[in-house]
Amino acid sequence: MIKLKPRTPVFADKGYASAENDEVLIIKKLKNRILYKAVKNKPLTELEKRINKTISQTRYKVERTFGSISRWFKVSGARYVGKAKTHSQQLIQAISYNLYRIPIIEAV
Repeated sequence: MIKLKPRTPVFADKGYASAENDEVLIIKKLKNRILYKAVKNKPLTELEKRINKTISQTRYKVERTFGSISRWFKVSGARYVGKAKTHSQQLIQAISYNLYRIPIIEAV
């Protein structure tokens, strides 16, 4: 399990929005950066929409990398079984992504 320092922001999408997750973050003294989720007959307030937009601007920087890897290398999930093999696959994808982004290689 990963040990985070207190006051570390935890970013997540709406799928993780729950009272249980909010409680865990409070207990572990972590900053909650989980997007707000509208529920039936209770739309988001203007403040919640602005907070979601601010959180999304940070999450976008990370998510676009995963999206680019999926598009460029046709990756949709883990190909191997087991932590070590899956980790190796992800490392190779990250290295490939960084090499692909080098302008000199794009020109060749």
